[in-house]
Amino acid sequence: MSDIEQIARLERGQTLPLQRDVAAISIPFGKTITLPEDSVVSVMQAKGSSVSVGYEGRLYLIEGANLDALGLEALPRPTLHEDATEEEIEQFVWDQLRTCFDPEIPVNIVDLGLVYGCRIERLITGERLVTIRMTLTAPGCGMGDVIAADARNKILGAPQISKVHTEIVFDPPWSREMMSDEAKLELGMF
Repeated sequence: MSDIEQIARLERGQTLPLQRDVAAISIPFGKTITLPEDSVVSVMQAKGSSVSVGYEGRLYLIEGANLDALGLEALPRPTLHEDATEEEIEQFVWDQLRTCFDPEIPVNIVDLGLVYGCRIERLITGERLVTIRMTLTAPGCGMGDVIAADARNKILGAPQISKVHTEIVFDPPWSREMMSDEAKLELGMF
């Protein structure tokens, strides 16, 4: 079973006992806490490479590397073969961005219209720098740093990429018109 298939098999409302203590990110505040082993969590959203769970009336994000705490296989860091072309590197970056989700919205950040741009530059040292300009659905969203860190970690799996800079901007402000048709359909906005 592929990594995506194991996550996709989780159903909203499904309860699972934690197999070990696990680091989880509180939503929407973005603070990491430890959920204790044997705690029972309820699946709220299982998209991309992370799972949002409810525990004691709060919402938390468990990242792919910690999915073994839910009884699933931990996800390996995404990577790219060393001989990748410039086009393959750019495609890898966009593919990884499409695995990043706002933990409260079941649409990836690209289709949600949160990614305003992505630039890949080769530095004088020969290293590649990826710069992502992105926004949030609301300026006060506490998950901005978490989403940006998720994108950085996934993109840095490619050995050809040395640095990732995420810039969160609010101009232009995000609006529903920025969403793809697929995202609007998923969220029932047609």
